[in-house]
Amino acid sequence: MNKALTAIGLVVLAAPALAQMTPEGLWRNIDDKTGEAKAEIRIKDTGNGTLNGVLEKRLLKDAKPGDLCTECSDDRKDKPLLGLEIIRNAKKAEGKEVWEDGKILDPENGRNYTLRMTPIEGGKKLQVRGSIGPFGRTQTWIRIQ
Repeated sequence: MNKALTAIGLVVLAAPALAQMTPEGLWRNIDDKTGEAKAEIRIKDTGNGTLNGVLEKRLLKDAKPGDLCTECSDDRKDKPLLGLEIIRNAKKAEGKEVWEDGKILDPENGRNYTLRMTPIEGGKKLQVRGSIGPFGRTQTWIRIQ
């Protein structure tokens, strides 16, 4: 009986750690060029096995509450940056701790990039790669508890 209780205890203790190995949650993105925190993005499960992410808070000094996505060319054109869906339709790769096949929007230039997200350091950080063909860039986002 003690072995059974120990096993249950280990499962209970491990569950929060396993739950963190997902992109779901609130993240602070760090500009890969300047090293500055730019925004906070909340990534959620849409309920159909895909993840979407919304720009929840802007951290740049010159950010204004009413700023719009003037560079966007799709349904997000001229929509407020706050609350803007910048990640769409990321799916978990089979057998890996990687989410891909989605798109990420750079609201500064209005472009959509192919997305790949990989939780690292036990889910405390998230590598976010946006690419067009062989060209792209990777940012490391930090989980906000």
